[in-house]
Amino acid sequence: MNFLKRLRTRYILQRHAIAHDLWAEVTKKMGLLQGMTAVEKAHLRELTTLFLHEKQFTGVQGLQLTDAMCLTVAAQACLPALGLGMGCLSGWTEIIIYPGAFRISRDEKDAQGIVHHQEQVLIGESWSRGPLILSWEDIEQDMQEQSSCRNVVIHEIAHKLDMLNGSANGFPPLHHGMDIAQWTEVLTAAYQALVREIDYEFQASINPYAATNPAEFFAVISEYFFCAPDILFTQFGDVYQQLQLYYRQDSLQRIHHD
Repeated sequence: MNFLKRLRTRYILQRHAIAHDLWAEVTKKMGLLQGMTAVEKAHLRELTTLFLHEKQFTGVQGLQLTDAMCLTVAAQACLPALGLGMGCLSGWTEIIIYPGAFRISRDEKDAQGIVHHQEQVLIGESWSRGPLILSWEDIEQDMQEQSSCRNVVIHEIAHKLDMLNGSANGFPPLHHGMDIAQWTEVLTAAYQALVREIDYEFQASINPYAATNPAEFFAVISEYFFCAPDILFTQFGDVYQQLQLYYRQDSLQRIHHD
C-alpha cells in the first residue's frame, strides 16, 4: 500500500509539476519563505504541488482565479505542514475565495442550549471537514504588509490543524514525545497573561484578537511563529519553543539565516 501511495505521489509530482517561472514569480513575493534552506523550499514545492492537485479552488462573487492566485494560497497553506506531512491537510477538498471580507449569518447553540443568531463579517473561516474560506483582498494585503505579523491563510490552516482531534480549542494532536502537560501549562499561562494585559488596558504583547479564546490564541501565535518569530520569541519564548516542537520547524533561524 505504501509503495502504491509513493508511486501515485511521484506520478502527481511529475505529471502536475508547477512551472518554474510561476513558482519563482509567486514565492519571491512571500517574505515568510525567505531564509528557508534549499531542501525546505524543494519540500514545500512538492507539498504545494500535491495540495493544488487534491484541492478544488472556487472563486465567488465574480472573482476569477488565476494559477498564480491558487499557488499563492497553496504555498502558504502548506508551510505549516512542512514538518507534518500532507496527511494533516487531508479530509477536506474545497477552498472558497471571496474578493474581500464576507458576511455570514447563522444560528448557534451555546453551552446551555440557547440558540443565538449571529451575523459577522469575516476575512477567513475554516470548518473541520468543510471548506477553507478566504478573502483574496486580505491575502494580498498580508503579502504587501509582511511586517504586520498577520497571515489569514496560516491562521485558518492552524484552525484546521487544531480541529484534527475534535473541536477547535487550541490543543491540536501533539506528536509522540511531546509533553501534553507542558504544552497546556505554557500556552494557558501565555493566554491568561495576554487576557490580563487587555483587561488592564495595557498594550498587548501580540495581536489582541488572540485573547478571544484558546482556539484563536493558537491560530494567532501560529501566524507569529511563521511571520514574526522574533516577536513571538521575545514576548513568549516558551510558546515559541512549544510551536517549534509541534511544527517541527525553526522559523526564527530563517530570519537569522536571511
